[in-house]
Amino acid sequence: MVIEIAYIRIDPARAAEFEAAVAAAVPHFKAAEGCHGMRLERVEEDSALYRLSVDWESVEHHMVTFRESPGFQQWRALAGPFFVEPPKVEHWSRVGDFF
Repeated sequence: MVIEIAYIRIDPARAAEFEAAVAAAVPHFKAAEGCHGMRLERVEEDSALYRLSVDWESVEHHMVTFRESPGFQQWRALAGPFFVEPPKVEHWSRVGDFF
């Protein structure tokens, strides 16, 4: 299991619209092969910065299977108009659960 972390910067005046767009995209992630969950979080100190976390079976499920799917195109059509710069995306592996 890998965790996609996408740092997304938007115009904070459009936060409610962006959050609604991400919620509207949930079915596309749920239907994606290898996707096990997603979360959206906003930075308290910077209302323009969000972190989208998506649990994938593998990096390939994200970078190939999903990115080449119509679901990815729908995700970008819904959320992409809110991006003020390209998202920074990283893939993380959990190495410990301590409590």
